[in-house]
Amino acid sequence: MITDPLATAGLVTREVRTGSRDGAPTKIAVARRTYPTDRADLWDALTNAERLSRWFLPVSGDLRVGGRYQVEGNAGGVVERCDEPESFALTWEMGPMVSWLTVTLTPAESGAGGAPGDATTLELAHESHVDPDFAAQFGPGAVGVGWDLGLIGLGLHIDSGEAVDAEAGAMFPTTPPGIEFVRAAATGWADAAIADGDDPEAARAAAENTVIFYTVVPEEDDQPAGEAASREPGSREPGG
Repeated sequence: MITDPLATAGLVTREVRTGSRDGAPTKIAVARRTYPTDRADLWDALTNAERLSRWFLPVSGDLRVGGRYQVEGNAGGVVERCDEPESFALTWEMGPMVSWLTVTLTPAESGAGGAPGDATTLELAHESHVDPDFAAQFGPGAVGVGWDLGLIGLGLHIDSGEAVDAEAGAMFPTTPPGIEFVRAAATGWADAAIADGDDPEAARAAAENTVIFYTVVPEEDDQPAGEAASREPGSREPGG
């Protein structure tokens, strides 16, 4: 899928914020990556069901504000806001667990000599209520690495316009390049958690657990309680 795992992991800027909803503490995992396409094209790749299936997963339902959607084999939820082509927000629901996803697109430059608007920065913010035990065990990488993997798929699709090989994508985290990528991404999320105030030793230990979580195919009985077997983007999230 990719030839340079460390460089690909480095395309993403990671941030962790502490927040609250309804009086309960939350953690917000924020990932940013710039893609070499205009905002209209990136918006279409993120909101067009036909294109979503090429790099993410099949998505069904009503993708308008107030409508319910379902990602095949993964989360569902409600589209809460849509401000084309700038941002959208939705709930991310897996069983009884509910979290919140906000995606924002900002025009950018592709690099030296680039013109404003010929690239687009995607910011993905995933906010979850804090499950202390799960958060201590895996940290923000539990959800963050899943989205890192999804952002790889989006990049491959934007570069080629073609569909990503779903089977290769599912197996990627267990391959040598995939393990290298997951480790780099998990380390990035640990650094972000430390910057948000987490204990460094605990954050590093949680990152190592996250690496094992994504790269070792578990026996069904060994999976963390309440977690799906899927390794698709966003399928691993502390506290929902």
